[in-house]
Amino acid sequence: METVVSGIRSTGNLHLGNYYGAIQNFVKMQHEYNCYFFIADLHSLTTHPTPADLHGNVKQVLVEYLAAGIDPEKATIYIQSDVPEVAELYLYLNMNAYLGELERATSFKDKVRANPDNVNAGLLTYPVLMAADIIIHKATKVPVGKDQEQHLEMARTFGNRFNRLYKNDYFPEPYAFTFGENLVKIPGLDGKGKMGKSEGAGNAVYLSDTPEAIRKKVMRAVTDGGPTTENQTKPQEIQNLFDLMNVVSTPDTYAHFENLYNTMAIRYGDFKKQLAEDMIIATAPIRDRINDIANDADYLRKVAQLGADKARESARKTIKEVREIIGFKSF
Repeated sequence: METVVSGIRSTGNLHLGNYYGAIQNFVKMQHEYNCYFFIADLHSLTTHPTPADLHGNVKQVLVEYLAAGIDPEKATIYIQSDVPEVAELYLYLNMNAYLGELERATSFKDKVRANPDNVNAGLLTYPVLMAADIIIHKATKVPVGKDQEQHLEMARTFGNRFNRLYKNDYFPEPYAFTFGENLVKIPGLDGKGKMGKSEGAGNAVYLSDTPEAIRKKVMRAVTDGGPTTENQTKPQEIQNLFDLMNVVSTPDTYAHFENLYNTMAIRYGDFKKQLAEDMIIATAPIRDRINDIANDADYLRKVAQLGADKARESARKTIKEVREIIGFKSF
């Protein structure tokens, strides 16, 4: 069975875009692949070296992924800092990572421009840590977005360089992996682009949002003055709301409001009220599970320990073999 590795950000609540995109794919993958999903708390220190509530953030992310359907018995879900072998492999790979190639990384240059006063060594060597996360489990498949493809290419570079330097074909090459044919893209409520935390507080509907919060966000969504001719093309902000309704509402509901729009009879207030209620219904089971899991400290402790044990079993084997290949031996 092939191994899949994917990192999970350790900050921020999950929103509908995450759920209908990556998370549902993760839930399907865990039945077909040997999956390692890690919460990247070490990575978060590259841009937030003194987090206000690191543990609270990690707990929230763990709770929400479990509530969304990740099964700790089928997949290995763990906290990055619980596996110290990752940091050890990161050290070894850093010895053969060159300054020039790290400085040329697009994400590094972008972060330097955005935060010139926080250019630390961890930020520079971020691709090396990402490589360690992947190849410590000898993964061959990595679900990544376009913004991470260069980092994945660098992971192949570092793994291949290790193999070449030590004359041992040890690390396999990891490649980008898209599970399923159609990835659902969830637009935001601001009328511009995709749903995401970085786009503003009112752009995303989070899985943990209360019904009241969802209603307020949806009712504030951007609309226009309404259609002026029958069957006219919808402007982007209206199309986004219809796309959201297509995901969370029944086909009959969608068809009803589509007809109202095409006949110039639509009332956006009614439309958004329906959309909000359907979002509340769609997220209710997850929201209930989030509340139940968050209040079960014993279960969370067992899940975190199980994940750490499974991840460390894989990582320890790799580190043992890597040390032998490099030449570290006990007297």
